[in-house]
Amino acid sequence: MLRRWRLWLGLIISGAFLYLALRGLSLDQVLKALRGANYWWLLPGIAVYFLAVWARTWRWHYLLRPLKPIPLRTLFPVVAIGYMGNNIYPARAGELLRAYILKRQERVSISANLATVVVERIFDGLVMLLFVFVTLPISGLGGKYQVLVTTFSLLFFGALLLFMVMAVRPEWFKRLLALLLGLVPSRFHGPAHETLDRFLEGLESLRSGRAVLMIFLSSVVVWLLETVKYWLVMHAFPFEVSFYVLMLMNGVVNLFTTLPAAPGYVGTFDLPGIEILQRFGVPHDVATGYTLVLHAALWFPITAVGAFYLWRARLSWAQVQADLQGDEEARELDLVSDDEALGKVWNEPSGVAGI
Repeated sequence: MLRRWRLWLGLIISGAFLYLALRGLSLDQVLKALRGANYWWLLPGIAVYFLAVWARTWRWHYLLRPLKPIPLRTLFPVVAIGYMGNNIYPARAGELLRAYILKRQERVSISANLATVVVERIFDGLVMLLFVFVTLPISGLGGKYQVLVTTFSLLFFGALLLFMVMAVRPEWFKRLLALLLGLVPSRFHGPAHETLDRFLEGLESLRSGRAVLMIFLSSVVVWLLETVKYWLVMHAFPFEVSFYVLMLMNGVVNLFTTLPAAPGYVGTFDLPGIEILQRFGVPHDVATGYTLVLHAALWFPITAVGAFYLWRARLSWAQVQADLQGDEEARELDLVSDDEALGKVWNEPSGVAGI
């Protein structure tokens, strides 16, 4: 029931966003813009995007070092599979998928693994906010975008502060858990303590100021590279805006993709992207054509590569679910079904890249 409710909510939100993005638009004009695009510009854009994926892999490698040093060549396929999962399964199931594969291949705890994913998502959100903070005053846009920035600033900075405190003062949270467990039967005590201990291990990197700086800087590199892809794809269409505008677009659309939506961030990526371009004088049909092509160019390559690596590993989502159902640690995390497992995964930007 929960799975069906979540799926329908995402479809409704995506449908509403698509309606708002496309209303009053001439389909013929959009098709004309798509037919007139120079798609050769997608090739360097996709190449730059995979540089960003490699940078994401390095960042995850850095986060995992306190747990286990894992070569980049081992992690890259896992990252690709994870982003593929985010693009085609609901509730960012790709994060659970890569946690499962890393445990299967490298025996890294799912709890600790997911903690590193949480840290990634927090820093992604902070960089998106940085992009918007830097570019919003230059753009002259305000109103709802200022409300958006304020809301997400409170969420992401609050989350970062919480996890840094957890990393530096783990004993506080162990005592708090012990107090809370006094309210439940004793059979839950051991699994809960073990899950918290493993999760805290995954936050080890936040105990070092140098590590926090490295994670932040690598996140900036990731998202600047993705903005370069926005800039390259722009050259396929008959308009030009500044790199700052594309940074703003990148930040805003990826903040919007934290909302529940259909798999692949349908609608929640497209509406804010089209609207921002229109604010800077790009015709509606051209802005729509560009945003749809950009979305597809972000979605398809990493999804295809991730699907290839999943096939090469001889895995399927059904098999992953079955294995998790029999996994002791997964039961401790309540990661035993679509309804429970996917609801536990941190629902923050991968962006569409995440995507």
